[in-house]
Amino acid sequence: MAQNYIQMGTLETNTVKIRQPDEGLGYDFETKYTEDTDRLMSGYLYLRPLFTVEALSYKATNISRSDVAQILGYIAKGNSFWLHYFSPYRNAWVTNPFYVGKGNMSIGRLIENGEYFDSLEFQMTGVRPL
Repeated sequence: MAQNYIQMGTLETNTVKIRQPDEGLGYDFETKYTEDTDRLMSGYLYLRPLFTVEALSYKATNISRSDVAQILGYIAKGNSFWLHYFSPYRNAWVTNPFYVGKGNMSIGRLIENGEYFDSLEFQMTGVRPL
């Protein structure tokens, strides 16, 4: 079986391999509930879930300026982009739309033609519910 890679793109059918994260992607999920979800006086939980989304954490260190520019081109303006990744929920490699609301990086060196970043980190949140 061929090795699969994390990829990003502006179209679902046109994703490209990006700089792979240092340790793989962190995986989280978050469920939103209706406003009337609450515990009763008896302690019983009245639970009304609305939807659950996947969230993935990316972190790379000693990353080149060209790799940073490529990734920021997809995530920096808050628009959705396509991400090819392994989904533990689906137990498969899938391609789905995500967005990034906030990220951070640390500039390592600013020497002409030798620039690099100490780190680039951000969390991607799924646009579509599970």
